[in-house]
Amino acid sequence: MPTRIFDFLSYQLKQRPLDRALNTKYNGVWKSTSTADYASSANLMSAAFLNLQIKPQDKIAMISSNNRSEWCIVDVGILQAGAVNVPIYPTISQNDYEYILNHSESKYCFVSDQEVYDKVMAIKKNVKSLIEIYCFDDIPGCKNWTELLTLGENNLNEELLNKTKDAVKPEALATIIYTSGTTGIPKGVMLSHQNVVSNVLSASKRLPLEIGKSTALSFLPICHIFERVILYIYLYNGIKVYFAESMETIPDDLRDVKPEVMTAVPRLLEKVYDKIYAKGEDLTGFKKKLFYWAVEIGLQFEPYAQNGFWYEMKLKIAKKLILSKWQEALGGNLKLIASGSAALQPRLARVFSAAGMILVEGYGLTETSPVISVNDLRKGGFRIGSVGKVIDGVTVKIAEDGEILCKGPNVMMGYYKEIEKTKEVMSGDFFHTGDIGMIDDDGFLKITDRKKEMFKTSGGKYIAPQVIENEMKQSLFIEQIMVIGEGQKMPAALIQPNFDHIKNWFAQNGIDSKDDLVSICKNQSLLDEIQKEIDVHNQRFGKWEQIKKFELTPKMWSVENEFLTPTMKVKRNTLKTYYKDLITKIYQ
Repeated sequence: MPTRIFDFLSYQLKQRPLDRALNTKYNGVWKSTSTADYASSANLMSAAFLNLQIKPQDKIAMISSNNRSEWCIVDVGILQAGAVNVPIYPTISQNDYEYILNHSESKYCFVSDQEVYDKVMAIKKNVKSLIEIYCFDDIPGCKNWTELLTLGENNLNEELLNKTKDAVKPEALATIIYTSGTTGIPKGVMLSHQNVVSNVLSASKRLPLEIGKSTALSFLPICHIFERVILYIYLYNGIKVYFAESMETIPDDLRDVKPEVMTAVPRLLEKVYDKIYAKGEDLTGFKKKLFYWAVEIGLQFEPYAQNGFWYEMKLKIAKKLILSKWQEALGGNLKLIASGSAALQPRLARVFSAAGMILVEGYGLTETSPVISVNDLRKGGFRIGSVGKVIDGVTVKIAEDGEILCKGPNVMMGYYKEIEKTKEVMSGDFFHTGDIGMIDDDGFLKITDRKKEMFKTSGGKYIAPQVIENEMKQSLFIEQIMVIGEGQKMPAALIQPNFDHIKNWFAQNGIDSKDDLVSICKNQSLLDEIQKEIDVHNQRFGKWEQIKKFELTPKMWSVENEFLTPTMKVKRNTLKTYYKDLITKIYQ
């Protein structure tokens, strides 16, 4: 049984080697790497690192704009050499690059392309520990990663390599992941081999993967622990992995690869839902009625035929006529979608599952390697609106104030060079997640909000913003939303509109408007329509929780302008600072 991360590759090589273990598209053409070549190349990388005098626990950074086979090979090469992988989000600022590379004292840095290389080169002189940069792409002036494969081949000492691998203990530090966070300076989460391996083994039991047979499409950032652990799960279970060429090519890649399994974040699924739902607007007459009838049936879905015989008959018809086309749009073979990183709207779990693609929500944090709980359709382990049952080996308890506390082999070693910050989040062996939740009588965990993001109005009423935001984002007119109102008499909201949908809505309703985003946000017909949408969703909340006022923001909220984290979460403090005048206007 694997005990170190790199053991998963050895396990696949011995138990279920694949001809196409890793598959990356270069200039429109797929290139496959077999398990044997994967392992051989990883060994050459390790040999190269040993030749470069890399010592146990030395840090090596990796920054890639897209997921690719090279990342996986270098990752295993680093870990087998006893070194520590420091993955960095490609979209963060140069200042953050500089901070992380300095704080981690990284000796080498791997980059994917010219854009990332230029950002690193801009700050390289300020990072004293950094010896060299290697690139996956061929770019002028930068060493290529294949030079290390050649170095390893010319200096391969199998006896030394095996001795080095054997010296890596399960409790040794394997990776430092700097959490982007919604506020403050990134913290380096230290995860050991044991942290990650225990999580892979336990989480694997909850995913109904066809061992040695299934195909997966990977596109979520590999630098995030969620996708990275999923890739180790695929490795352990003998699943062929195809890496999407880019976020823009995902629809084409899905049709090309026809995967059985993939991971996703709620925001991406919301976009898929909105895009397909909007197609109903282009239909007319009976076809339009049939489309929306089928969607409505899908939105009532409950697992295990809980809705009864007549509902199941209607669902069968809806699936055959309409909902099956949703599955076709995602390749045709997709059976399982694992969602993480943020709260999932129940309507998404219902309609995707009704269409034959079981959408299961899990829960965890970088500090917990990451999985704490996950739904599983088998043996009654799937409940929409929950994040499933806690995985084997992990203990969860709810503190008196409702905070979720977690204990287990998945809990991090601590924050790198931050002893005091580590102490702040630990009570004995229990890690404070910062999330508020509950466990129902059947053992399903439910998340209600982030502890730090809850606030009180001036009337002393508690507001849980994420719950309200999740409800409001069901509107096709709303791309992003942030609920505000701490210390104020009422909740309000800043809304970044869904401009693509709005432009179509203008055209369908014969509404004249200028194309610039500022003018769109001032359009009274649009403001009235969004108010109607908010009024509908407000009905789900108590009077003190309802959104009383809102303002539209013409500036897009994105990862690039640092309004969103790399996992598409709203950076509340950043937005509050940027829109302080707009917030003042709301509460005048």
